[in-house]
Amino acid sequence: MTELLWGGPPARSRGPKPAITLAEIAAAGIAIADAEGLDAVSMQRIAGELPVTKMALYRHVPGKTELVAVMSDIAMGPPPDRADLPWREALHTWALDLYDGFTRHPWLLQSTIGRRLLGPNELLWMERGLAALAGTGLTGGEQFDSILVVTSHVRNIAQQSTTFPGHTTGLTEEEMQQSLAAILTTEAGRFPHLTAAMRTSAGSENQGLEFGLQRILDGLDLLVRGRVAVPDGVETFPIEGR
Repeated sequence: MTELLWGGPPARSRGPKPAITLAEIAAAGIAIADAEGLDAVSMQRIAGELPVTKMALYRHVPGKTELVAVMSDIAMGPPPDRADLPWREALHTWALDLYDGFTRHPWLLQSTIGRRLLGPNELLWMERGLAALAGTGLTGGEQFDSILVVTSHVRNIAQQSTTFPGHTTGLTEEEMQQSLAAILTTEAGRFPHLTAAMRTSAGSENQGLEFGLQRILDGLDLLVRGRVAVPDGVETFPIEGR
Protein backbone atom coordinates (compact mmCIF):
# COMPACT_ATOMS: atom_id res chain seq x y z
CA MET A 1 0.00 0.00 0.00
CA THR A 2 2.77 2.46 0.92
CA GLU A 3 4.54 1.91 -2.38
CA LEU A 4 1.31 2.39 -4.36
CA LEU A 5 0.53 5.71 -2.66
CA TRP A 6 4.04 7.05 -2.19
CA GLY A 7 6.28 5.16 -4.57
CA GLY A 8 5.70 7.41 -7.56
CA PRO A 9 5.38 6.20 -11.15
CA PRO A 10 7.11 2.86 -11.81
CA ALA A 11 10.46 2.95 -13.55
CA ARG A 12 10.33 2.17 -17.26
CA SER A 13 11.72 -1.24 -18.12
CA ARG A 14 12.84 -2.75 -21.37
CA GLY A 15 10.21 -4.43 -23.49
CA PRO A 16 6.82 -3.43 -24.82
CA LYS A 17 4.93 -0.56 -23.22
CA PRO A 18 2.29 -1.75 -20.68
CA ALA A 19 -1.25 -1.73 -22.04
CA ILE A 20 -2.48 0.29 -19.03
CA THR A 21 -1.13 2.27 -16.11
CA LEU A 22 -2.19 2.54 -12.47
CA ALA A 23 -3.35 6.11 -13.15
CA GLU A 24 -5.64 4.87 -15.94
CA ILE A 25 -7.02 2.12 -13.70
CA ALA A 26 -7.71 4.64 -10.92
CA ALA A 27 -9.33 7.08 -13.37
CA ALA A 28 -11.69 4.35 -14.57
CA GLY A 29 -12.56 3.51 -10.95
CA ILE A 30 -13.20 7.16 -10.13
CA ALA A 31 -15.53 7.53 -13.13
CA ILE A 32 -17.53 4.48 -12.03
CA ALA A 33 -17.70 5.63 -8.39
CA ASP A 34 -18.80 9.15 -9.40
CA ALA A 35 -21.60 7.78 -11.58
CA GLU A 36 -22.78 4.76 -9.60
CA GLY A 37 -21.21 4.82 -6.16
CA LEU A 38 -18.28 3.04 -4.55
CA ASP A 39 -20.11 -0.30 -4.36
CA ALA A 40 -20.18 -0.44 -8.16
CA VAL A 41 -16.39 -0.41 -8.38
CA SER A 42 -14.83 -3.83 -8.93
CA MET A 43 -11.76 -5.16 -10.66
CA GLN A 44 -13.97 -6.97 -13.15
CA ARG A 45 -15.98 -3.83 -13.93
CA ILE A 46 -12.86 -1.72 -14.43
CA ALA A 47 -11.32 -4.38 -16.67
CA GLY A 48 -14.41 -4.22 -18.85
CA GLU A 49 -14.32 -0.43 -19.04
CA LEU A 50 -10.68 -0.09 -20.14
CA PRO A 51 -10.93 -2.79 -21.74
CA VAL A 52 -8.27 -5.25 -20.59
CA THR A 53 -8.27 -8.59 -18.85
CA LYS A 54 -8.89 -8.65 -15.12
CA MET A 55 -5.48 -10.25 -14.61
CA ALA A 56 -3.85 -7.24 -16.31
CA LEU A 57 -5.10 -5.04 -13.46
CA TYR A 58 -3.45 -7.20 -10.81
CA ARG A 59 -0.05 -6.44 -12.32
CA HIS A 60 -0.55 -2.88 -11.06
CA VAL A 61 -2.70 -3.15 -7.92
CA PRO A 62 -3.32 -6.11 -5.55
CA GLY A 63 -7.07 -5.59 -5.14
CA LYS A 64 -9.99 -3.25 -4.61
CA THR A 65 -8.91 -2.06 -1.14
CA GLU A 66 -5.60 -0.79 -2.44
CA LEU A 67 -7.22 0.61 -5.58
CA VAL A 68 -9.78 2.61 -3.58
CA ALA A 69 -6.94 4.12 -1.53
CA VAL A 70 -5.23 5.29 -4.74
CA MET A 71 -8.55 6.50 -6.20
CA SER A 72 -9.30 8.49 -3.04
CA ASP A 73 -5.96 10.28 -3.01
CA ILE A 74 -6.20 11.15 -6.71
CA ALA A 75 -9.82 12.34 -6.35
CA MET A 76 -8.91 14.50 -3.34
CA GLY A 77 -6.22 16.23 -5.37
CA PRO A 78 -3.97 18.88 -3.85
CA PRO A 79 -5.72 21.64 -1.87
CA PRO A 80 -5.62 25.25 -3.03
CA ASP A 81 -2.87 27.30 -1.39
CA ARG A 82 -4.36 29.87 1.00
CA ALA A 83 -1.10 30.92 2.68
CA ASP A 84 -1.73 34.62 2.01
CA LEU A 85 -4.92 34.76 4.12
CA PRO A 86 -5.35 35.45 7.86
CA TRP A 87 -5.80 32.26 9.88
CA ARG A 88 -9.58 32.47 10.23
CA GLU A 89 -10.22 33.22 6.57
CA ALA A 90 -7.69 30.59 5.51
CA LEU A 91 -9.33 27.87 7.62
CA HIS A 92 -12.80 28.91 6.49
CA THR A 93 -11.81 28.75 2.83
CA TRP A 94 -10.02 25.43 3.44
CA ALA A 95 -13.26 23.99 4.84
CA LEU A 96 -15.29 25.18 1.84
CA ASP A 97 -12.72 23.71 -0.54
CA LEU A 98 -13.00 20.39 1.33
CA TYR A 99 -16.79 20.50 1.09
CA ASP A 100 -16.57 21.07 -2.66
CA GLY A 101 -14.36 17.99 -2.97
CA PHE A 102 -16.84 15.83 -1.06
CA THR A 103 -19.76 17.02 -3.18
CA ARG A 104 -17.85 16.41 -6.44
CA HIS A 105 -16.96 12.87 -5.34
CA PRO A 106 -19.55 11.78 -2.73
CA TRP A 107 -17.99 8.33 -2.37
CA LEU A 108 -15.01 10.01 -0.66
CA LEU A 109 -17.25 10.29 2.39
CA GLN A 110 -17.13 6.48 2.55
CA SER A 111 -13.55 5.85 1.49
CA THR A 112 -11.80 8.40 3.72
CA ILE A 113 -12.86 7.17 7.16
CA GLY A 114 -11.14 4.98 9.72
CA ARG A 115 -7.50 4.23 10.44
CA ARG A 116 -5.67 3.85 7.15
CA LEU A 117 -2.57 4.90 5.31
CA LEU A 118 -2.91 8.42 3.95
CA GLY A 119 -1.66 9.40 0.53
CA PRO A 120 0.32 12.54 -0.38
CA ASN A 121 -2.70 14.62 -1.43
CA GLU A 122 -4.69 13.82 1.70
CA LEU A 123 -1.70 14.61 3.90
CA LEU A 124 -1.25 17.87 2.00
CA TRP A 125 -4.85 18.79 2.90
CA MET A 126 -3.96 18.23 6.54
CA GLU A 127 -0.76 20.24 6.10
CA ARG A 128 -2.63 23.20 4.63
CA GLY A 129 -5.23 23.12 7.38
CA LEU A 130 -2.54 23.13 10.05
CA ALA A 131 -0.64 25.86 8.20
CA ALA A 132 -3.68 28.12 8.64
CA LEU A 133 -3.29 27.77 12.41
CA ALA A 134 0.48 28.26 12.53
CA GLY A 135 1.43 31.22 14.69
CA THR A 136 -1.90 31.32 16.53
CA GLY A 137 -0.41 30.10 19.80
CA LEU A 138 -2.40 26.86 19.73
CA THR A 139 -0.46 23.74 20.64
CA GLY A 140 0.07 20.99 18.09
CA GLY A 141 -2.64 18.90 19.71
CA GLU A 142 -5.09 21.79 19.66
CA GLN A 143 -4.33 22.44 16.00
CA PHE A 144 -5.02 18.79 15.14
CA ASP A 145 -8.24 18.84 17.16
CA SER A 146 -9.33 22.07 15.47
CA ILE A 147 -8.88 20.46 12.06
CA LEU A 148 -10.78 17.39 13.26
CA VAL A 149 -13.75 19.47 14.47
CA VAL A 150 -13.92 21.49 11.24
CA THR A 151 -13.59 18.37 9.07
CA SER A 152 -16.28 16.54 11.05
CA HIS A 153 -18.72 19.40 10.53
CA VAL A 154 -17.96 19.58 6.81
CA ARG A 155 -18.39 15.82 6.41
CA ASN A 156 -21.70 15.83 8.31
CA ILE A 157 -23.21 18.57 6.15
CA ALA A 158 -21.88 16.96 2.97
CA GLN A 159 -23.51 13.66 3.93
CA GLN A 160 -26.85 15.36 4.47
CA SER A 161 -26.74 17.37 1.26
CA THR A 162 -25.39 14.66 -1.05
CA THR A 163 -27.37 12.07 -2.96
CA PHE A 164 -25.43 8.83 -3.08
CA PRO A 165 -25.94 6.71 -6.22
CA GLY A 166 -28.08 3.74 -5.30
CA HIS A 167 -29.04 5.28 -1.93
CA THR A 168 -31.59 7.94 -2.83
CA THR A 169 -35.10 8.56 -1.57
CA GLY A 170 -36.06 10.25 -4.82
CA LEU A 171 -36.74 13.58 -3.05
CA THR A 172 -34.95 16.85 -3.63
CA GLU A 173 -34.25 19.09 -0.63
CA GLU A 174 -37.12 21.40 -1.65
CA GLU A 175 -39.52 18.46 -2.02
CA MET A 176 -38.51 17.11 1.39
CA GLN A 177 -39.17 20.49 3.04
CA GLN A 178 -42.52 20.83 1.28
CA SER A 179 -43.49 17.33 2.40
CA LEU A 180 -42.57 18.10 5.99
CA ALA A 181 -44.47 21.40 5.88
CA ALA A 182 -47.56 19.59 4.60
CA ILE A 183 -47.38 17.08 7.46
CA LEU A 184 -47.02 19.83 10.04
CA THR A 185 -50.15 21.59 8.85
CA THR A 186 -52.16 18.76 10.40
CA GLU A 187 -49.70 17.61 13.07
CA ALA A 188 -48.70 20.97 14.58
CA GLY A 189 -50.16 20.02 17.94
CA ARG A 190 -47.82 17.04 18.26
CA PHE A 191 -44.74 18.98 17.11
CA PRO A 192 -45.22 22.60 18.26
CA HIS A 193 -41.54 23.54 18.45
CA LEU A 194 -40.74 21.95 15.10
CA THR A 195 -43.68 23.77 13.54
CA ALA A 196 -42.61 27.11 15.02
CA ALA A 197 -39.04 26.66 13.85
CA MET A 198 -40.17 25.73 10.33
CA ARG A 199 -42.23 28.93 10.07
CA THR A 200 -39.13 31.09 10.47
CA SER A 201 -36.68 28.82 8.69
CA ALA A 202 -35.64 29.52 5.12
CA GLY A 203 -32.28 27.77 5.28
CA SER A 204 -30.60 24.87 3.57
CA GLU A 205 -27.74 22.48 4.21
CA ASN A 206 -25.34 25.07 2.78
CA GLN A 207 -26.62 27.61 5.28
CA GLY A 208 -26.04 25.02 7.97
CA LEU A 209 -22.50 24.55 6.69
CA GLU A 210 -21.76 28.26 6.99
CA PHE A 211 -23.53 28.68 10.34
CA GLY A 212 -21.61 25.80 11.90
CA LEU A 213 -18.28 26.92 10.47
CA GLN A 214 -18.71 30.42 11.84
CA ARG A 215 -19.58 29.12 15.32
CA ILE A 216 -16.55 26.80 15.31
CA LEU A 217 -14.33 29.65 14.16
CA ASP A 218 -15.82 31.93 16.82
CA GLY A 219 -14.79 29.42 19.48
CA LEU A 220 -11.30 29.05 18.04
CA ASP A 221 -10.99 32.83 17.87
CA LEU A 222 -11.67 33.09 21.59
CA LEU A 223 -9.03 30.45 22.27
CA VAL A 224 -6.48 32.10 19.98
CA ARG A 225 -7.05 35.51 21.59
CA GLY A 226 -6.16 33.94 24.92
CA ARG A 227 -2.77 32.77 23.72
CA VAL A 228 0.52 34.36 22.86
CA ALA A 229 1.84 33.30 19.45
CA VAL A 230 5.28 31.79 19.98
CA PRO A 231 7.69 29.74 17.83
CA ASP A 232 6.85 26.09 17.21
CA GLY A 233 7.96 23.77 19.98
CA VAL A 234 7.68 26.36 22.74
CA GLU A 235 4.94 25.87 25.33
CA THR A 236 2.22 28.52 25.39
CA PHE A 237 0.34 29.93 28.35
CA PRO A 238 -2.99 31.75 28.70
CA ILE A 239 -2.74 35.53 28.83
CA GLU A 240 -3.38 36.58 32.42
CA GLY A 241 -6.71 38.27 32.95
CA ARG A 242 -8.38 36.91 29.83
